[in-house]
Amino acid sequence: MDKKTSNADLVDHKFYHAGQEAAFVEKQTPGTPQTRHPAYRLAYRDTEFLLRDEMRPVRFQLELQKPEMLLEEAGVGSTLVMYGSARIPAPEKAEELVAEASPERRAVAEQLAANSKYYTEAYKLARMVSEKAIIEDGRRQFVVCSGGGPSIMEAANRGASDAGAESIGLNIVLPHEQAPNPYVTPYLSFQFHYFALRKMHFLMRARAVAVFPGGFGTLDEFLELLTLIQTGKMKPIPILLFGKDFWTKVINFEALADQGTINHEDLDLFQWCETADEAWGHIAEFYQLEN
Repeated sequence: MDKKTSNADLVDHKFYHAGQEAAFVEKQTPGTPQTRHPAYRLAYRDTEFLLRDEMRPVRFQLELQKPEMLLEEAGVGSTLVMYGSARIPAPEKAEELVAEASPERRAVAEQLAANSKYYTEAYKLARMVSEKAIIEDGRRQFVVCSGGGPSIMEAANRGASDAGAESIGLNIVLPHEQAPNPYVTPYLSFQFHYFALRKMHFLMRARAVAVFPGGFGTLDEFLELLTLIQTGKMKPIPILLFGKDFWTKVINFEALADQGTINHEDLDLFQWCETADEAWGHIAEFYQLEN
């Protein structure tokens, strides 16, 4: 072996990394019409180019890869996903919500306030699971994951935070203001443009899903999950459905089975829950964990 050749020479990259190449460009002084024109920009540094309609497949891939890579680097093995309303208040804010409601909105405010008990149960479940700090193969299991927004989502991240644990928030860009709740772990706080990619990330690491009362978004997430498991596209996991009185008013599950559009055994895909203890009991039984 040539004495001038080291082992590092054999394994080091022989091409510059993209970041290094970008740094070279920044040092260059644009002095001609050619170098000043957008066509001359490096493609991966050209935001206007990446936002073109034709580049949608690339943006799909970026939204798939970025959270996946960062969750892998953070040692997240599996998640407990928590779906639910963005409108149900925390118990300490329930009375204020009713007091500030207009006469025509008072009945709705009172119903939202009555459902604040689910904020409490979401908080308890997230805190309980986070305190168990289950680690397998050197990776953290049942890391709490929410949509990163307010209400039930906030309760989930808040419970994990108060247990001293990290938690994930998968936020979505919306026309109205939308920001992560303050309890999401900053380096596990992600923002999505595409609902489809966001929903995929909810389930890629999910080992259990708790579904609390919610609106169209919660319904969408819950029914897609049921469809994936019912059709065999996804292996069964515990699905904990909180609020039997709420959900049976919204969906007549038994009627679907009676009409033959689903099988009666499909109703066993989820478990009814009212408390965090019940939910954890179902999870522990499914995975044969200590309760």
